[in-house]
Amino acid sequence: MALFDRFWKGSRSGAPEGEGTPAGFFPLYESTRPLDDDEDDEPRPRASATPAFDEWDAKLASIDDALVVEEKRRLRWWQRDYWRARSKWWWTGRSVMATLAVLTLLIGWLTITAPLSKSLEPIAPPQVTLLASDGTPIARQGAVVEAPVKVADLPPHVTQAFLAIEDRRFYSHWGIDPRGIARAAWTGYGGGSTITQQLAKFTFLTPEQSLTRKAREALIAVWLESWLTKDEILERYLSNAYFGDNQYGLRAASLHYFYRQPEKLRPEQAAMLAGLLQAPSRYAPTKHYDKAKKRMELVIQSMVDVGYLTAAEAAALPDPRVDVRKRDDNLPTGTYFADWALPLAREGMDASYSQQVLTTTLDSRLQALANRIVARAPLGGAQVALVAMRRNGEVVAMVGGRDYGKSPFNRVTQARRQPGSTFKAIVYLTALEAGWEPDDTIPNTPITQGSYRPKNSREQYSDQITLENAFAQSSNVAAVRLFQAVGSDKVIRTARKLGITAPMTEGDPSLALGTSSMTLMELTAAYAGIAANDYPIEPHAFARGEQGWWEWLTTPKDSMSSGTHEDLEGMLRAAINRGTGRNAVLPVANFGKTGTTQDYRDALFVGYAGDLVVGVWVGNDDNTPLNGITGGSTPARIWRDFMRGALKVEAAPKPQASDTPDPEGPVQPLDVLEGEEIPLGQDGTSLRIEEGGVTIRQDGVPVEVRLNEGGVVVQPSASPSPGQPPL
Repeated sequence: MALFDRFWKGSRSGAPEGEGTPAGFFPLYESTRPLDDDEDDEPRPRASATPAFDEWDAKLASIDDALVVEEKRRLRWWQRDYWRARSKWWWTGRSVMATLAVLTLLIGWLTITAPLSKSLEPIAPPQVTLLASDGTPIARQGAVVEAPVKVADLPPHVTQAFLAIEDRRFYSHWGIDPRGIARAAWTGYGGGSTITQQLAKFTFLTPEQSLTRKAREALIAVWLESWLTKDEILERYLSNAYFGDNQYGLRAASLHYFYRQPEKLRPEQAAMLAGLLQAPSRYAPTKHYDKAKKRMELVIQSMVDVGYLTAAEAAALPDPRVDVRKRDDNLPTGTYFADWALPLAREGMDASYSQQVLTTTLDSRLQALANRIVARAPLGGAQVALVAMRRNGEVVAMVGGRDYGKSPFNRVTQARRQPGSTFKAIVYLTALEAGWEPDDTIPNTPITQGSYRPKNSREQYSDQITLENAFAQSSNVAAVRLFQAVGSDKVIRTARKLGITAPMTEGDPSLALGTSSMTLMELTAAYAGIAANDYPIEPHAFARGEQGWWEWLTTPKDSMSSGTHEDLEGMLRAAINRGTGRNAVLPVANFGKTGTTQDYRDALFVGYAGDLVVGVWVGNDDNTPLNGITGGSTPARIWRDFMRGALKVEAAPKPQASDTPDPEGPVQPLDVLEGEEIPLGQDGTSLRIEEGGVTIRQDGVPVEVRLNEGGVVVQPSASPSPGQPPL
């Protein structure tokens, strides 16, 4: 303002008009105005005696700062100057925030993957004893696990033995002990991993040997040390460690090896148990006492080195005496039924140290009967499977193979094989629901068009055949034509309703003959749904209570009409009484269907009588053809013999001849290989009358006896011809 005031004063001076501005003055507006125009007598502001230089400096500095900010804004994060311009305080703040974020994520990750509560759970599933429905023990599986121990209740020499050999600096480190690692590497004993690391390893991690696992082990060890006390870590370690002989935890090991509670262990006993941890199976005193003793001496010497024992006390310790007492060890640890039932049981069990005793649906009498029937069946070298269940799905007997000890593979629940003609029941059920009647006819002539041309067994055909007779005779061409008539999509939908989950392709005509592989359990459960007229049926090993109204309301169930059910059961009865399943006939109402797959690789019979639904399968594990066994022979006889014993019925009476005319001629059993066979007993022996002689054979026997005009001839048993279509 002083500068403008100066210009103002200069313009009022007495300079001649028209002359230039006096030297030293700038030609501003005020200095060039005519003097006579100035009538403004108001005083002009006077210059400040103290100019505001600080204010001007602040304004100029703000302009500089704005320029710097704008320049930084235009920099990109990948340019070096973008980071170099940051202050130390900025870097410090961001580092602290990043560290907190990493710690938060790490704690969250550990909370999810390594919850502290998991270290309280037994690392091995506790022992479970399975009982039959009548209370008879049938199997025992799982580890021997007892109640956890408390450090405060244990004598000092018990914990000292473990600390001396496993982790001498346990109470002074933070989960990782570099000195312990170096000592282990130098001396060769006293493992490099701390007790906390070992707890982290067998509680949260796998036995995998890798740097990644070791890093996770160390991280979880620090996590455990941060949240648990030393005594809590030691208690969880001693309660879960493996001591050999299927014993988990110090209490179980103490009772097993010395029949003594851990609170009463003597020093030499504690030292022997502590020595087992390095290699439990190798040092188990029940099998390798000398090795266990040498390891015990090493533990005692470690206790002397640390100062827990004096040399004199160590020398006075006697050799411990192993005291193993039998506790119902005669029960098998595994059976086909137990292997299937236990995983189902453990799904609903809470993790705990207590042993469980569970009652199953298995009927001990029926299971023993199934074992006897299968053992005496003429199988040759083939395998066998049998499953029996109630109409509600309660499994009462299961045989998954000829010998569990030689092959625990369960052919009831694990083997997926083609069901053959047993699947035809679903095709015919679909047709009945679509409006077909058992007396309706369908062509039974050879199929000569299309790429898929199945054949009937023994090339038996006719112009027309009723649905009931086609089912009883197991006509393949009739089943395929019926399958195409009702639609593959409807047949698959019916199978799904019955609970069959096997993959099935729409439009594939071979589905009618049972080419979709499934388990015997799945197939038998579908027949249980037919028997109960309430499906799907879920096979189960443990009794279920009454279904509540909400469960009834939300559980999808289906059924067929009473007329359809009656028609289907009439077909199933015809298949046994006058069709391919005549070897399974019973003196009571019986229903079932045979099945023989391509090249005689699988032979099945599935049916029901009374309250039992039973499926039988015979075949080779390598899928090679059977030696003359079809669904109507050995499987049907096994089914019949089991049902007779299970239902306590007498042998079937001799069938009476019927004079009722059949407009289609006599029904031919297409499941019979050649000629007319007459069963002679329950062991598979049959008599076949042929032109020029009589042949006697027995299932599973490689030779047969033939009587003709030339006398008695012993010859090799006839094998089925390859390429035989399914039945």
